[in-house]
Amino acid sequence: MLDAGCPTTAEPRGDLPRAVPMTALQVAQSGTYVALGDSYSSGEGVYDLDKSPVNDGAARCHRATGSYVPLVAQTYEFGGGTAFYACSGATTRQLLTGQYGQPPQITRVGPSASLITLSIGGNDAGFSKVLTGCIVKIPWSSACVDQDTAVRKRIEELRTDMGKVLRELRVRAPGARVVVLGYPRPFPEHPVASVDNMSVADQRWINGMTRRLNDTVGAVVAEFDRAIAAFGAPGSAEYVDAYEAFSGHEVGQPQPFLNGLAVNMEELTVNARSYHPTGDGYRRFADLITKQVAAGPGRPMHNYRLVTPGPA
Repeated sequence: MLDAGCPTTAEPRGDLPRAVPMTALQVAQSGTYVALGDSYSSGEGVYDLDKSPVNDGAARCHRATGSYVPLVAQTYEFGGGTAFYACSGATTRQLLTGQYGQPPQITRVGPSASLITLSIGGNDAGFSKVLTGCIVKIPWSSACVDQDTAVRKRIEELRTDMGKVLRELRVRAPGARVVVLGYPRPFPEHPVASVDNMSVADQRWINGMTRRLNDTVGAVVAEFDRAIAAFGAPGSAEYVDAYEAFSGHEVGQPQPFLNGLAVNMEELTVNARSYHPTGDGYRRFADLITKQVAAGPGRPMHNYRLVTPGPA
């Protein structure tokens, strides 16, 4: 009587969907690739070579097809396509507030974003003005390294703003992998001659400030990712240290991956491509990013996808 109306011999109607952990590469490719950041991501160093703008606002932001972004987009198939909105001159604050009348880069990020890449922090540290100060100084003066205290202060202040950027990205795309690219050493590890009016001591100092900037940004990213992992949350924050990426190809070397000083003699202005990656430099960046996308954060991801078992 207890079995009445409850047959036990019928076939089950099917198993419930189950959550299957995703690999780091699967997470990256599951949605949209969104590329943000400053001139080192926009492609400033090769913008002059472009025949047509990449997208709306590219002419102001100097977004170029020769950047590493299109190369990464060609390497992997992203389910939601690619959105390229890095902008030359961007600071961490402008990433959140906008530039040149364009919408803030951060607004390009939504829940569908699965991979976000960016380089940021160099403009917060004032590196463009720092280089200008080093180049236009009176030869053999100490005007270049005299900027040390101010630069160190700006780099330290970057910690707070970098944290704001990472938090905002996470709010908008909680399951995404965020990959932050560092900056390459601009001069040889052991300079032996003056370059663009910068002495050996000047070059060593700029290299040291680049290392300090990278270490600061890298530390913020690593701390943020530890918090994500501690809560078993999806997504990640990953840092790619590019400091040694151009070794043997720095400014002053026979085949540099960075443009040297480019001056418009008619207008007596410095071209924006100065001290930005060449085509070879952006291809090197693309190699670093694509390898990071494949490798992941070096810890298990906590992203899952639902799988419905098929018939036996």
